[in-house]
Amino acid sequence: MAAPKPILQNVVSTIKLDCKLDLKRIALSSRNSEYNPKRFSAVIMRIREPKTTALIFSNGKLICTGAKTIADSKLAARKYARIIRKLGFPTKFQDFKIQNIVASCDTKSSISLERFAFSEHARYARYDPESFPGMIYRFKGSNIVILIFVSGKIVIAGAKKEEDAYAAFDNLYPVLTEYMKK
Repeated sequence: MAAPKPILQNVVSTIKLDCKLDLKRIALSSRNSEYNPKRFSAVIMRIREPKTTALIFSNGKLICTGAKTIADSKLAARKYARIIRKLGFPTKFQDFKIQNIVASCDTKSSISLERFAFSEHARYARYDPESFPGMIYRFKGSNIVILIFVSGKIVIAGAKKEEDAYAAFDNLYPVLTEYMKK
């Protein structure tokens, strides 16, 4: 059976706008934005295309979440920078950086997490069903974490490049097949 291909679910990126921002003014002058400084020290702004959310901080840092591709994340970050520039701030688009990529897939087969967690892979796996229903699998020397659920659903988080998320899954899949219930 061929391995399923993970699908990107969320790309998180950051940019620097290289200017100080008046968050109250931004929230009052732009659509689809909220600012409650007692709750959180950033403006939360949303756009429809690509469907994303930005956290905009007074120091000019912007975090963009919700994009399904790296290109969409970059496009959305540019759109947020443009919105803020149109409000009269001297923004620049600097240091675009991917911070996290989350992907998921379904193996369409249930997985014996108990057997997996107590196998030769135990040093990379953490499984405590009383505190979390999935097994947490960490690759040695990597920030990538894979959550594996009994249902066969997989979540890959922590990649900075699309290829890294796919490679992590491709490396783990042959091991997973040993613990799939027939």
